[in-house]
Order: sequence, then structure tokens, then C-alpha cells
Amino acid sequence: MLYDAHGEPEGATEAELLAAYAEELAAVVAEYGPDETAEATGLDEATVEAVAAGDVADIRLAEAATLLALLEDAPAEDLAFEVRDHLMMEMVTAILDVDTIAANIDQDLTGQEVQQALEGRARLTLAELASIHALVLERKR
Repeated sequence: MLYDAHGEPEGATEAELLAAYAEELAAVVAEYGPDETAEATGLDEATVEAVAAGDVADIRLAEAATLLALLEDAPAEDLAFEVRDHLMMEMVTAILDVDTIAANIDQDLTGQEVQQALEGRARLTLAELASIHALVLERKR
């Protein structure tokens, strides 16, 4: 799952987390092949090719969950919820609110947008997820 894709998440940087997400998702495409992956997920070929190439920064969590659902025994919506839920639980232990997150990540998001993304009401790219996740991990130390 994306939240534990990095073998040693404690202290992982944004770039390391994004690379771990890319590796996990590229493995799905490698296992099924680009054509079968696109057909099974309904994702367009350009998205599948980007994932296969490790270019996942602009991939949305919902798209990533659709890919992971090919390997997991759960619907994509449940997998996306699990990632968001795990991140919110870590935010609580790190004592972080959405405004603090928005002010401390290199993404163009307001606190409200962070909240909406974490609630699943707005898009959340993997670059944004990695930024938020890295900050949460840093603050938990």
C-alpha cells in the first residue's frame, strides 16, 4: 500500500516517498503489461505508460488505487480511503492540522484544499501525497 511503500518510512523525504510510490505502481504495470493494465483499470494509455516509466507525480490517488486494486483484494475506493485514513491518523499523532500542512509543503494548496483532498472530496496527486506524508513523518520524529 502506498503509505508503507517506502521500506523505512521514518525520515523518508518527499522524493524518496514518491520514488517508492512509483516503484509500487510500476510493478503492477510490469505484472499485467500496459495494454492489459489499461483495459482492466479503464485508465488511458498515457497514464499507464507514465506509471510504467516511473512518472507518477501527477497521477491521482484514485488512479493509483485503481492500479493497486488489480493486486489487492479490495475495491479501488476502499484502497484510496485506507491511504487517506492512514495519513489522517498519522497527522493526529504528529499534531498537525491542514493549515500547518499547507503552509509547510511545496505544493500550491490551501488548508481547505488539503482538507478536501484528505477527505476524498478533491483531487490528491501522488506528489501532493508525498509532500504531506513526508511532512507528517518529519513531525512525528
